[in-house]
Amino acid sequence: MESVDNKRGRTRSRGQRAKHAITLERYSIDDLQDLIETRPRLELSAQVAEKIDSCSRFVERKAQEDVHIYGTNTGFGSLCETRVEASEMEQLQHNHILSHACGVGEPVAEDIARLTLLNKLLTFRSGHTGIALSTVNRLLDFWNQEAIPVIPKKGSVGASGDLAPLAHMSLPLLGLGRFHHRGAIVEAGPVLEEMGWPPVRLKPKEGLALTNGVQYISAIGAHSLKRLDTLIKCADLILAMTIQAFSCSRTFYQAILHETSCHPQRRDVAANLRKVLEGSNHFDLPNCNKSRQDPYSLRCAPQVHGAVRQAFGHAMEVIENECNGVSDNPLFFPDHDEFLSGGNLHGESTAMTLDYLAIAAAELASISERRTYLLLSGQRQLPDFLVKHSGLNSGFMVAQYTSAALVNENKVLSTPASVDTIPTCQLQEDHVSMGGTSAYKLQQIIENLEIVLAIELMTAAQAIDFNRSQGLRLSPATQAIHDRFRKQVDSLENDRVLSDDIRTSTDFLLANGKSWTKELSLA
Repeated sequence: MESVDNKRGRTRSRGQRAKHAITLERYSIDDLQDLIETRPRLELSAQVAEKIDSCSRFVERKAQEDVHIYGTNTGFGSLCETRVEASEMEQLQHNHILSHACGVGEPVAEDIARLTLLNKLLTFRSGHTGIALSTVNRLLDFWNQEAIPVIPKKGSVGASGDLAPLAHMSLPLLGLGRFHHRGAIVEAGPVLEEMGWPPVRLKPKEGLALTNGVQYISAIGAHSLKRLDTLIKCADLILAMTIQAFSCSRTFYQAILHETSCHPQRRDVAANLRKVLEGSNHFDLPNCNKSRQDPYSLRCAPQVHGAVRQAFGHAMEVIENECNGVSDNPLFFPDHDEFLSGGNLHGESTAMTLDYLAIAAAELASISERRTYLLLSGQRQLPDFLVKHSGLNSGFMVAQYTSAALVNENKVLSTPASVDTIPTCQLQEDHVSMGGTSAYKLQQIIENLEIVLAIELMTAAQAIDFNRSQGLRLSPATQAIHDRFRKQVDSLENDRVLSDDIRTSTDFLLANGKSWTKELSLA
């Protein structure tokens, strides 16, 4: 007996793993993340299977004609005019995977590798790449049997796509490379033998279809967007705690003020603050600034957090478009009896967007660090470094140093990689996006942002403890968070090893952030 899941017609037999049919419909970033998290068994819709098979048969016919078809009956890159005999076409594709598997560095996380594989399946569904249905079905076998190819982190220049990472993704098809399997990284050969999967013999164009495209950097982009979605909302929530801890005015987040702006993202931040701060008396305390001129890291937070949201929205659109498009070259059009060479393999849109997103994430960390600094500054009748007996104790002094160090690293990493290009392949590929660098430096910036926000949360909680003596009444929303936080991290009375507190605070933020923002219905 089958039940239908409410996510895109997914079906589930009682007691069995859910199934999901890949269709030609558009997949949102949320859809992709849901598939990564729930891991249903994947299959192709009949329409998609027919498109893939029809194109593959078209390529096999065309490859026999007396015409140069790049990467099909010719060499690759600058060897594009070197014809390959029909008897050598299979070896050509095999060699392509071997020669392009030049990735280095640690393996990317299994979820990134899984998302790369999913993105590659989405580009195949169009029936324009020339991949064979049998090869796609083997990739589906990998997914369904939880055998996810291992992909090294570095080696892509983001045009001709992510050649090295995608070659490593493809090696297990040949019985080579490694898998994430049963909680470990293992050699692919024994897994294929156990599963009864013979190595694939690639048909014309298949090796190129597997390695061309920017599915790797788009996967990192999609994964980063989901991490940032929660952090952007958590930043508003932690900001609300700092506003109370620093006895700020309430003027800068009022609705009528933000009606004067044409930026809806600023209004969203201000609305979040009004919702989260409802019931607090922070603006009535005796230590408030009488002219209501709070420092910019507080008073201008809706403008800065709003700008981050603008960059996020732009990135969501671009990355989602890339994940749903066809990223390969050449492309085949059986209905038109045509094949066309072009530049869909170039990752400039993704690379520039990831650089933009990196700048936004770095700014969110930067303004958070500035608020941490204010809380330690001895202003608003808070003790120096948020400890009673400063001098004997240094309190949170060096926690701010850690934030400063991470913010500095973020600033260095925010230098756009996409403004650079290093020509490759004897100048045939004379302009590349460098999107691989854009992608993995964004991951580091986000990791640093998580810690910087956790340090602001930790110092805001300590300042709130001191501000009780000034008569501070927390809003119900932040009181609940403060109470839960104090069950994990004690208030600081005397100096102790704060790296433990930072780690616990970061874990607390990551474990609870998504549920907080959902419970509070933050924009």
